[in-house]
Amino acid sequence: MPPFFKAVYDAVGSIPRGKVCSYGQVALMVGAPNAARQVGWALHCLPADTDVPWHRVINARGGISLRGRMGEADLQRRLLEAEGIEFSAQGLIDFSRYGYTGGS
Repeated sequence: MPPFFKAVYDAVGSIPRGKVCSYGQVALMVGAPNAARQVGWALHCLPADTDVPWHRVINARGGISLRGRMGEADLQRRLLEAEGIEFSAQGLIDFSRYGYTGGS
């Protein structure tokens, strides 16, 4: 496994239940501030049976970014809602309420 992927998986694993991070925030957490797309690719490469909470990573607007993969987007929304995260009528999550930036 590439070291960057491991760092991403560790960072995503630290996001508490009921909180979310953007791809860019995860990139900052791993010391690669310009690597938001690579964070997305690392999460895309996770095996199906992973325990990494990939669903807690959303786009910078507060939305789900699984374009063209509606089943997975629906799954991500269901997993987030099961953790108590609410979506606006526009399908967005309020970062001021649910955002996590890597602190405690």
